[in-house]
Amino acid sequence: MFTDDQFVDVLRTVAKGGTVMDPEVVAELLVRRSRDAPITRLTDRERDVLALMAEGRSNAAIAQQLFVSEKAVSKHCTSIFAKLDLPPSETDNRRVLAVLAFLNS
Repeated sequence: MFTDDQFVDVLRTVAKGGTVMDPEVVAELLVRRSRDAPITRLTDRERDVLALMAEGRSNAAIAQQLFVSEKAVSKHCTSIFAKLDLPPSETDNRRVLAVLAFLNS
């Protein structure tokens, strides 16, 4: 609820052509957006792999760090690409796009 002074300020803002949104509405929109982000589809292990990818690690280095095989890392990468909607492409580097999605989340 707005106080009388806040309400008058809102009316003045709107009268001047501005817009006003309730902070609770904005907060809910941000929460909803973060819940719907593709990055939320990843498992904890996939997030670990992606975080190490973001550090510039190779599959071999990721495997060593996580105590898994390179084949397991490769499978995690394939799953990450699928969950982030990054199909194979001749023009795009899916590894870089996945890292960018991670950094933007």
